[in-house]
Parts: sequence; C-alpha cells; structure tokens
Amino acid sequence: MNHMAVSRRTFLKGSGAVVVSGLIIGFVTGPAAARTGAGKLNTWVVIAPDDEVRILIGYSEMGQGITTSLPQVIADELDADWSTIRMEFAPADAAFANPVFGIQGTGGSTTTYGSWETMRAAGATARAMLEQAAAKRWNVNASAVRSENGAVVNASTGESLRFGALALAAAEETPPKVPPLKDPSAWRFIGKPVDRLDIPAKVDGTAGFGIDVQIPGMLVATISQCPVFGGSLKSVDDAPAMAVRGVKAVVPLKNAVAVAADGYWPAKKGLDALMPVWDEGTFAGGGSDTTLKEFHATLDDAGAVADAHGDLAAGFAATTKTIEADYTAPYLAHATMEPMNATAHVTEDGVTFWAPTQWPGLLTIIGAKVLGVDASKITVHSTYLGGGYGRRFEPDFCLQAALISKAVGAPVKLMWSREEDMRHDFYRPGSVCRMRVGLGEDGLPSAWETRIACSSIFSRTVPQRVKDGLDHTSVEGAVHLPYALPNRRIDYRLMPSPIPVGFWRSVGNSQNGWFTESMIDEAAHAAGDDPLAYRLKLLADSPEHAAVLKAAADAAGWGKAPAGRFQGIALVESFKTIAAEVVELSVSADKEITLHRLTVAADPGSVVNPRNFEGQLQGALVYGLTAALYGRIDVVNGRVEQGNFDTYAMVRLSQLPPITVTLVPSGRPMGGAGEPGTPPIAPALCNALFAATGERIRSLPLMDHGYTLEPVWG
Repeated sequence: MNHMAVSRRTFLKGSGAVVVSGLIIGFVTGPAAARTGAGKLNTWVVIAPDDEVRILIGYSEMGQGITTSLPQVIADELDADWSTIRMEFAPADAAFANPVFGIQGTGGSTTTYGSWETMRAAGATARAMLEQAAAKRWNVNASAVRSENGAVVNASTGESLRFGALALAAAEETPPKVPPLKDPSAWRFIGKPVDRLDIPAKVDGTAGFGIDVQIPGMLVATISQCPVFGGSLKSVDDAPAMAVRGVKAVVPLKNAVAVAADGYWPAKKGLDALMPVWDEGTFAGGGSDTTLKEFHATLDDAGAVADAHGDLAAGFAATTKTIEADYTAPYLAHATMEPMNATAHVTEDGVTFWAPTQWPGLLTIIGAKVLGVDASKITVHSTYLGGGYGRRFEPDFCLQAALISKAVGAPVKLMWSREEDMRHDFYRPGSVCRMRVGLGEDGLPSAWETRIACSSIFSRTVPQRVKDGLDHTSVEGAVHLPYALPNRRIDYRLMPSPIPVGFWRSVGNSQNGWFTESMIDEAAHAAGDDPLAYRLKLLADSPEHAAVLKAAADAAGWGKAPAGRFQGIALVESFKTIAAEVVELSVSADKEITLHRLTVAADPGSVVNPRNFEGQLQGALVYGLTAALYGRIDVVNGRVEQGNFDTYAMVRLSQLPPITVTLVPSGRPMGGAGEPGTPPIAPALCNALFAATGERIRSLPLMDHGYTLEPVWG
C-alpha cells in the first residue's frame, strides 16, 4: 500500500464536478437519486416530493456521530426542516474524497473540520437553487423570496412552497458561483446538541453493520492466518474440514487458510479440524521484549531531527539541575467491538464489497491491484462500523473476502474470530523514549531533549511521506509543544520490525503525550512547584492552551481534593484540538486504585454538536484509560499471546466515576473530536499516582506495576 493520494485532475474527472468558489460541488449518482421524482441538487443533497431531504455521507460512521454532525451543517445552511432529514451512506466515489487526504476515507479526526466548508457550501448552494426555482414559479426576483424551515416563502404575499414541490425544478437551476453562506447568528442547528440520527436504528437493531450483511447465495467464511508475523502457508489437508456438514470449500491463501460454509459455526468447526503446516519464517524466535530492547539500545545513537530550536548544549551548560528518564510504551491492539469482517462478491463484471471500512477509496485502489481488475469495476458499499480506531483503515480483511469469493465463485462474508482479530492486528507501535531536561535557576527548563525510537507506520502505508528517516506520526505529541522550551531538540530513530504497526486512536500522540506530560510533571517536582502552576508558567505565551488547562483544573477543583485523594493533570494538543484532563484517585496499601473524579476540558475551536463532542471526549478518555491500565500486546516466539478479553482487559463501567466535560471553544480553526481525549489520560493518571504514592511510572501498563482498578459502584 504505497499510494494514497488522488490528484486534483483525477478527482474532478471522476466526480463530474464543477468548482464553486474553490469548493467541489458535483452531482450525485448514488442510490438516493433513484427515488422517483427526487431532485438531485448536488453531490450530497437529494430532495424527494414528500419533502424528505436525503443527505449522502461519504464517510464511515463508527460511533463518532458524523452521520448527524454533517447533516446538521448541511441542514442549517439549507434551511431544512430537521424532521425531514435522512442520511444514507454514499458509495465509493472520488466525489466523496476527504479534502484533507484527497481520497475517500475517515481518520485523523478530520471528518467535520475537513468537510466543514464543503458541507456549508452544499447546503447553501441547494438553498439558493430552491429559492431560484421558487422565484421563477412566482415570476419574482430571487431577492424577493427566502427559505424557512423546509420551505421557500414569497416575502410579498406570504405564500410558501415546500422544498419537495420545488426540488425537480431546482435541480435544473445553475448553482451559484459563490454559495450564499449564512451569518453564524442565523444558525439553527450548528452548535446545538441535536439528537443523533443513527441512534434509533442502533437501539432497535435495524442498523446494518458489516457483520449483519446478507446476500442471496452467500457463503460464510472464517480464517486462520500464520501465527508468526511474516510466515506463510506451506500446505493443508482439506479433508477434515470437508467432512464437516455445511462446509463447501477450503481456500488456501498466501499466509492463511479459510473455510467457507453455509454458516459461521460449520465454517469455524471445519477450520478447527484443519492442521495447516506453516512456514514460520525468520521471526519465529522473535518477540516484543527483545524488539523493545533493541529500540532502547539505539537511544545513544544520532537520530533524525524532528524539532530543534536554540542551542541545546548552551542550555544544558546553564542548568542548575538535570533530570533524565527512559520511558517505554507497549504495543497495543485496537480491540474493536466488532471483529474484522467483510462481504465480497467477485464476478466477471467486477467486484462488489459490503464492508465496515474506514477507507473505501483506498480499498478501491488496493483492490484493483490485488485482484487484477480496473478500479472502475470495484463497488464499495460502506456499512456501520462496530468501532474503527484506525484498524479499519487497513484493507486486509476485505481483500481476503474477495479472494475467497473468487475461489468459490459465490458471494462470501468473511468473519474473523476475536482471537484472530487480536493476533493479526496492525498494532500501535511499541515505543521507547529518553528524556533529558535541564532546569535553570528559576526551575524552568533551559534545555529539553527527547529521543524516540519506534517502528514507522508510514514506512508501510505511505512511504513517500517518510522524509530523511522521519515519520511525523512517530513524533507527534512530542514536537512543537505549546510550552516555552527555549533550547530543545527532539529526534527519532526509525526502527524496522516484523511486528506490524498501524494507526491507533490518536496515533503517536498517545505514547508521546504520555512521555512529554510525565516529564513536565517530573520537572515540576524537581523544581518544587505545583504541577498546574508550573505548566501555567510555561504557557505564558500560549493563552489558549493555558485557558484549557485552567478550565480543567477549575472544573476538577484542583488542589481541593478531600483527604486521601490525589490529583494529576496533563495537557496535549492533537488533531487541532487542545485537551486537558485531571484524574482524582485514591490508592490502597495493596495498590488498589479507586477513581473518584475524571475531568476533561477541550478547545476544539468551534463545535457543530456539543453533546456529540462531549461523548467523543469521554469515549476517547476511557479508551486511553483502558490502555494505560491494562493494554499490552506480548509477542513471544513470533506469536501474539493475547487472544481475547480475558487476556486483554477492558475498563468496566462499574470502575468509572462520572466524567465531567467542559468545552471552551475559542473560535480558533476547528479541530477534531474522536481522538484528542485519548492522549492526556495516561499522563494524568500516572501523575496522580505519583502524587499519591511517590512512585514514578515510566513503563505501561499499570498492571505490570501491581496496580488494579477497584469498582466505584455496583
């Protein structure tokens, strides 16, 4: 997978689009346009005669709520009646490319801020076309009409026409060259806690996840992949599986064997009966501990410079105290609620996927190469995702489904077991870091050095983005910090490893935010200063970050915890959103942690749906909390030891106190929602533990240090 970019020429050619004020406004050919009498106003908006406004969503809904936030933006600029809004997933098409990446995909918390202007323009353009159609109907100037709650009103007569009655005529109007965007003071939905459109279907069970797909004539398959990374299948005797009732085929692949049957359980039973012979390759004796030790051994070597300012040597020469610490972050699995699955049908005419994928555009490109078909003959129908967190960026499970379908000559739904999902992930990179900080007479850093070694995600996925040995995802969260660090150097050692790594919720910010904010706390302690006050001194020239930090501290009652409780704080900016978190806890003599209070404050610039944003911050916090407490993938003899939730534990609801969220939007450029809540929680937790016990945690997870998490209630 070495090509992700789609050129502007290809984008315009593929979408049949026109450029409107620098924005792409194309014309939809998706299923929503098939409704009899429906008016196709632009790529995203189709209005039916019964006033139903159907908005096509070209992004993946994996719980983050974009199937509500994007319609909110369009509906507001359209002046729609919210009760008429419906959403539908768009097919894979260049017209739905993510503006941030130039290809159709969902990741990096980019969906809302990346599509903000496009969605506003789509709604405003459709509104103008409806008003033009109404003006012609009444034979008046367009300035004499206005839109209002799903209708166009004649200002002179008070007569009105519903959108549905105007849609067909409006679709024939010429889109305005400059979309007439509303003044924010006129917004009715943007910035409001509108109820999510996807919740009713998820509650009553009608929401279609990938694992729910049913196709006539479909077989169900499951798979076993070589247990050692980099290994391959040598041979397999299919007779034991074929003897199982319901099994239709055994399909050998390069590094795996699959069994297709008329249901999952016969497929699983048939797979369990097989005894494949594997070529385990060169990593059969390798492991994660050895790999991380090898990474650590390179920290004395020179690395690629990621961020440098001032004179580091002079800064250390001016110090009165130097502190140094090595940190280690483990490999982590994604552990999505819905294991990997996809349905594919390969025919002479092309390939059709029904898949919970984050990147349908990438699946089209890679699918064409792997399956040997033209990309134009690949159709991707996106479903709801039962969690993504970056794992479903990868097309591996979808391509496997297609290869099995091609082999058996029928549509195939491939379903991985939980164990297969856990042991064949693309893991968050294990990472090691050495931090050295020199403190001046005022106790503030006069020199700041960070050395990082880990595997590179981009080296596999987008190698052209690795420049001079530097993968920016490996250092994000450690570079360009808001703190005043006059003499600094952050460098990186790119370390190849057979352990596959990929994008994990908040990517490099998750481990680097922990490294950095832990060291800030260590510096504050060495300086004899309060961790909050110390950070605020360093943020004197970063008022927006200081405001978020203060908001979190105020909401948490910083410094006012009851006797026996202790607090830790952390601040990390990621994906254009500033987030600060405070953990309040107590610890027993047996290292039993009780969480009493969790607090988040964030500045996302501006917010489309505050309730949804708050939910994303809470979910991201819990995801990071689970990782800090329990998360660890161990590779021994080339094999992942963890296989299910008995060995890869999750934080339970009973262990969580209420999570207080404070939004402090400053009006800065809009940031992301799904990931920024993850990076601050590990350092805030570890900093609180230090306050409680005096033990400084420099390797995760906490369970390795003997800590357990006690229930708060129940």
